[in-house]
Amino acid sequence: MFPLGTVLFPSAYLPLHVFEPRYRELVRTCLDGDGTFGVTLIERGSEVGGGDVRTMVGTRARIVEAAELPDGRWALGTVGVERLRVLGWLDDDPFPRADVEAWPDEAAPPDAGLADQAETVVGRLRRVLAHHAELGDRAAPATLAFSDDLGLRSFQASAVAPLGPIDHQALLAAPSATVRYARLDDLLAAHEDDLRRVLDLGEQS
Repeated sequence: MFPLGTVLFPSAYLPLHVFEPRYRELVRTCLDGDGTFGVTLIERGSEVGGGDVRTMVGTRARIVEAAELPDGRWALGTVGVERLRVLGWLDDDPFPRADVEAWPDEAAPPDAGLADQAETVVGRLRRVLAHHAELGDRAAPATLAFSDDLGLRSFQASAVAPLGPIDHQALLAAPSATVRYARLDDLLAAHEDDLRRVLDLGEQS
Protein backbone atom coordinates (compact mmCIF):
# COMPACT_ATOMS: atom_id res chain seq x y z
CA MET A 1 0.00 0.00 0.00
CA PHE A 2 1.15 3.51 -0.83
CA PRO A 3 -0.67 6.18 1.25
CA LEU A 4 -0.53 9.55 -0.49
CA GLY A 5 -1.83 13.08 -0.16
CA THR A 6 -3.80 12.68 -3.38
CA VAL A 7 -6.67 10.48 -4.59
CA LEU A 8 -6.19 8.05 -7.47
CA PHE A 9 -9.26 7.07 -9.53
CA PRO A 10 -9.61 4.01 -11.76
CA SER A 11 -8.14 4.71 -15.24
CA ALA A 12 -6.33 7.87 -14.06
CA TYR A 13 -2.58 8.28 -14.53
CA LEU A 14 -0.39 8.97 -11.49
CA PRO A 15 3.34 9.75 -11.73
CA LEU A 16 5.36 8.99 -8.60
CA HIS A 17 8.83 9.93 -7.40
CA VAL A 18 9.84 7.27 -4.86
CA PHE A 19 12.69 8.15 -2.50
CA GLU A 20 11.88 6.71 0.95
CA PRO A 21 13.72 3.40 1.58
CA ARG A 22 10.53 1.56 2.55
CA TYR A 23 8.79 2.58 -0.69
CA ARG A 24 11.86 1.73 -2.76
CA GLU A 25 11.50 -1.77 -1.33
CA LEU A 26 7.76 -1.69 -2.11
CA VAL A 27 8.54 -0.88 -5.74
CA ARG A 28 11.03 -3.74 -6.03
CA THR A 29 8.52 -6.12 -4.44
CA CYS A 30 5.78 -5.02 -6.84
CA LEU A 31 8.00 -5.32 -9.90
CA ASP A 32 8.95 -8.83 -8.81
CA GLY A 33 5.21 -9.63 -8.56
CA ASP A 34 2.22 -8.46 -10.59
CA GLY A 35 3.26 -4.80 -10.68
CA THR A 36 0.33 -3.51 -8.63
CA PHE A 37 -0.14 -1.83 -5.26
CA GLY A 38 -2.91 0.03 -3.45
CA VAL A 39 -3.16 3.82 -3.16
CA THR A 40 -5.14 5.42 -0.34
CA LEU A 41 -5.53 9.02 0.78
CA ILE A 42 -3.79 10.23 3.94
CA GLU A 43 -6.51 11.93 5.96
CA ARG A 44 -4.08 13.29 8.57
CA GLY A 45 -0.31 13.25 8.70
CA SER A 46 2.49 13.26 6.16
CA GLU A 47 3.48 11.10 3.20
CA VAL A 48 6.98 10.88 4.64
CA GLY A 49 7.92 9.06 7.83
CA GLY A 50 4.71 7.20 8.71
CA GLY A 51 2.33 7.84 11.61
CA ASP A 52 -0.42 8.94 9.22
CA VAL A 53 -4.17 8.28 9.31
CA ARG A 54 -5.40 6.62 6.11
CA THR A 55 -8.74 6.23 4.39
CA MET A 56 -10.35 2.82 4.01
CA VAL A 57 -11.21 3.21 0.31
CA GLY A 58 -8.55 3.45 -2.38
CA THR A 59 -7.54 2.26 -5.82
CA ARG A 60 -5.28 -0.50 -7.07
CA ALA A 61 -2.53 1.00 -9.23
CA ARG A 62 -0.50 -0.76 -11.90
CA ILE A 63 3.08 0.26 -12.68
CA VAL A 64 3.30 0.95 -16.43
CA GLU A 65 6.65 2.75 -16.43
CA ALA A 66 9.56 2.31 -14.03
CA ALA A 67 13.04 3.81 -14.06
CA GLU A 68 15.51 3.31 -11.23
CA LEU A 69 17.81 6.30 -10.78
CA PRO A 70 21.53 5.94 -9.94
CA ASP A 71 20.97 6.83 -6.27
CA GLY A 72 18.23 4.21 -5.83
CA ARG A 73 15.20 6.46 -6.24
CA TRP A 74 12.45 5.44 -8.65
CA ALA A 75 10.48 7.39 -11.25
CA LEU A 76 7.18 5.59 -11.82
CA GLY A 77 4.23 5.96 -14.11
CA THR A 78 1.13 4.24 -12.72
CA VAL A 79 -2.51 3.85 -13.76
CA GLY A 80 -5.54 3.21 -11.56
CA VAL A 81 -7.00 -0.24 -12.23
CA GLU A 82 -9.90 -0.79 -9.86
CA ARG A 83 -11.37 0.56 -6.66
CA LEU A 84 -10.59 -1.32 -3.48
CA ARG A 85 -11.78 -1.40 0.10
CA VAL A 86 -9.36 -1.84 3.00
CA LEU A 87 -10.51 -4.60 5.34
CA GLY A 88 -7.70 -4.02 7.80
CA TRP A 89 -4.28 -2.42 8.01
CA LEU A 90 -1.31 -4.67 8.74
CA ASP A 91 2.13 -3.92 10.16
CA ASP A 92 4.04 -1.25 8.21
CA ASP A 93 7.24 -3.32 8.28
CA PRO A 94 8.86 -3.35 5.72
CA PHE A 95 6.31 -1.02 4.09
CA PRO A 96 2.58 -0.26 4.51
CA ARG A 97 0.40 -3.32 3.87
CA ALA A 98 -3.31 -4.11 4.18
CA ASP A 99 -5.91 -6.77 3.59
CA VAL A 100 -8.07 -5.44 0.74
CA GLU A 101 -10.87 -6.49 -1.58
CA ALA A 102 -12.02 -5.15 -4.92
CA TRP A 103 -15.05 -2.87 -4.56
CA PRO A 104 -16.97 -2.47 -7.83
CA ASP A 105 -19.79 0.07 -8.15
CA GLU A 106 -23.32 -1.03 -7.44
CA ALA A 107 -25.18 -1.54 -10.72
CA ALA A 108 -27.58 1.22 -11.70
CA PRO A 109 -31.22 0.21 -12.30
CA PRO A 110 -32.15 0.13 -16.02
CA ASP A 111 -34.47 3.13 -15.60
CA ALA A 112 -32.04 5.25 -13.55
CA GLY A 113 -31.45 7.73 -16.39
CA LEU A 114 -27.70 7.35 -15.96
CA ALA A 115 -26.87 8.49 -19.50
CA ASP A 116 -28.82 11.75 -19.10
CA GLN A 117 -27.27 12.30 -15.67
CA ALA A 118 -23.79 11.74 -17.05
CA GLU A 119 -24.39 14.16 -19.93
CA THR A 120 -25.61 16.87 -17.57
CA VAL A 121 -22.71 16.51 -15.15
CA VAL A 122 -20.02 16.29 -17.82
CA GLY A 123 -21.51 19.38 -19.46
CA ARG A 124 -21.23 21.29 -16.19
CA LEU A 125 -17.68 19.99 -15.74
CA ARG A 126 -16.71 21.29 -19.19
CA ARG A 127 -18.10 24.73 -18.31
CA VAL A 128 -16.13 24.78 -15.06
CA LEU A 129 -12.92 23.79 -16.83
CA ALA A 130 -13.55 26.46 -19.48
CA HIS A 131 -14.02 29.08 -16.73
CA HIS A 132 -10.70 28.07 -15.19
CA ALA A 133 -9.07 28.47 -18.60
CA GLU A 134 -10.54 31.98 -18.85
CA LEU A 135 -8.96 32.81 -15.50
CA GLY A 136 -5.60 31.42 -16.56
CA ASP A 137 -5.71 28.60 -14.01
CA ARG A 138 -4.10 25.22 -14.49
CA ALA A 139 -6.84 22.70 -15.23
CA ALA A 140 -7.69 19.88 -17.59
CA PRO A 141 -8.86 20.98 -21.06
CA ALA A 142 -12.61 21.43 -21.38
CA THR A 143 -12.53 19.33 -24.57
CA LEU A 144 -11.17 16.25 -22.80
CA ALA A 145 -12.64 12.99 -24.11
CA PHE A 146 -14.29 10.53 -21.71
CA SER A 147 -15.08 6.83 -21.89
CA ASP A 148 -18.36 5.61 -23.38
CA ASP A 149 -18.70 3.38 -20.30
CA LEU A 150 -20.85 5.50 -17.97
CA GLY A 151 -19.40 4.02 -14.78
CA LEU A 152 -15.83 4.59 -15.89
CA ARG A 153 -16.80 8.06 -17.10
CA SER A 154 -17.96 8.93 -13.58
CA PHE A 155 -14.46 8.13 -12.27
CA GLN A 156 -12.75 10.01 -15.10
CA ALA A 157 -14.90 13.11 -14.62
CA SER A 158 -14.26 13.01 -10.89
CA ALA A 159 -10.51 12.70 -11.45
CA VAL A 160 -10.24 15.87 -13.56
CA ALA A 161 -12.73 17.94 -11.55
CA PRO A 162 -10.84 20.87 -9.95
CA LEU A 163 -11.61 19.87 -6.37
CA GLY A 164 -9.65 19.18 -3.21
CA PRO A 165 -8.57 15.72 -1.99
CA ILE A 166 -11.38 15.40 0.57
CA ASP A 167 -14.01 16.01 -2.12
CA HIS A 168 -12.21 13.63 -4.46
CA GLN A 169 -12.19 10.98 -1.75
CA ALA A 170 -15.95 11.40 -1.23
CA LEU A 171 -16.44 10.84 -4.96
CA LEU A 172 -14.22 7.76 -5.01
CA ALA A 173 -16.12 6.31 -2.05
CA ALA A 174 -19.57 6.83 -3.61
CA PRO A 175 -21.30 3.43 -3.75
CA SER A 176 -22.46 3.78 -7.36
CA ALA A 177 -22.01 5.86 -10.48
CA THR A 178 -25.47 7.37 -9.90
CA VAL A 179 -24.48 8.65 -6.47
CA ARG A 180 -21.05 9.76 -7.76
CA TYR A 181 -22.58 11.84 -10.55
CA ALA A 182 -25.02 13.43 -8.09
CA ARG A 183 -22.24 14.32 -5.64
CA LEU A 184 -20.05 15.63 -8.42
CA ASP A 185 -22.88 17.77 -9.79
CA ASP A 186 -23.48 19.36 -6.37
CA LEU A 187 -19.77 20.11 -5.92
CA LEU A 188 -19.40 21.50 -9.43
CA ALA A 189 -22.55 23.63 -9.14
CA ALA A 190 -21.14 25.43 -6.09
CA HIS A 191 -17.75 25.76 -7.76
CA GLU A 192 -19.31 27.10 -10.96
CA ASP A 193 -21.18 29.78 -9.02
CA ASP A 194 -17.94 30.91 -7.38
CA LEU A 195 -16.14 31.06 -10.72
CA ARG A 196 -18.92 33.07 -12.33
CA ARG A 197 -18.74 35.63 -9.51
CA VAL A 198 -14.98 35.95 -10.03
CA LEU A 199 -15.43 36.34 -13.79
CA ASP A 200 -18.22 38.90 -13.33
CA LEU A 201 -16.00 40.95 -11.01
CA GLY A 202 -13.24 40.86 -13.59
CA GLU A 203 -15.55 42.13 -16.30
CA GLN A 204 -16.75 44.99 -14.08
CA SER A 205 -13.26 46.19 -13.14
